[in-house]
Amino acid sequence: MFDAIGLSPEGFVIAVLMTFSAAFVRGVTGFGMAIILVPLLGLVIAPEQAVVGAILLQLLIGPVGLRRVIADSEKESVLPISLTAVATTPLGLLALTMIPADQARLLIAVIAIGAFVLVTLPASASARAPSRIATLLTGSAAGLLAGFAGMPGPPVVPYYMRRNLPPRSSRASMILVFFATAIMGSLVAALRGLATPSLLALSAALFLPMLAGNWLGGQLFGRVPVRLWRAGVGLVLGIAAASALFRLLA
Repeated sequence: MFDAIGLSPEGFVIAVLMTFSAAFVRGVTGFGMAIILVPLLGLVIAPEQAVVGAILLQLLIGPVGLRRVIADSEKESVLPISLTAVATTPLGLLALTMIPADQARLLIAVIAIGAFVLVTLPASASARAPSRIATLLTGSAAGLLAGFAGMPGPPVVPYYMRRNLPPRSSRASMILVFFATAIMGSLVAALRGLATPSLLALSAALFLPMLAGNWLGGQLFGRVPVRLWRAGVGLVLGIAAASALFRLLA
């Protein structure tokens, strides 16, 4: 089994714990799985493999609770962001295959830190969506980062979190965008030979821990005050930024 997934038994246990924890965060906040998982998986596998593995896991978890997610989402923004992100995801994957591993780690760290900074900026008092141009730029950036770093979150999270939206709507909207990029990212990765048999086997092996973590996190969603939930979002991004920086300097 361990030969098939390309990890030692110790490495697999670490990957299981990482995946469970990242999926728990996703269940609570609606995002964070890739932002946390890509830098952490990069501790046990190559950065390119960590990115593709995170994309495959996002694809597997996407259909969970999809009907409710669609009902709760802000459809007027989710559709243009998702379509634009899907269009630019292949470009991000192309960049991933062309950039050396050390430079990829640097860019991933910068992305994670930038997301943390954006979310900590003062939020808008309005619930209205930003301009169409800002919406399309958000989608374009999300797709590029989804393909390159497996992290569509940095532009999408501030787009929703810095507005006065109900947490349920923000959470559902982000989940839908991430699922859309995962579909395209997985397809392109498969066509380009990046979704190797060992990564497919690893993703399958990590599915149950991911499902369990997501379920447990989902049980907590809606049971904490909005202010505390928003603070938790910032904390998640801060931890992700710190872990990415640690991996870069290690």
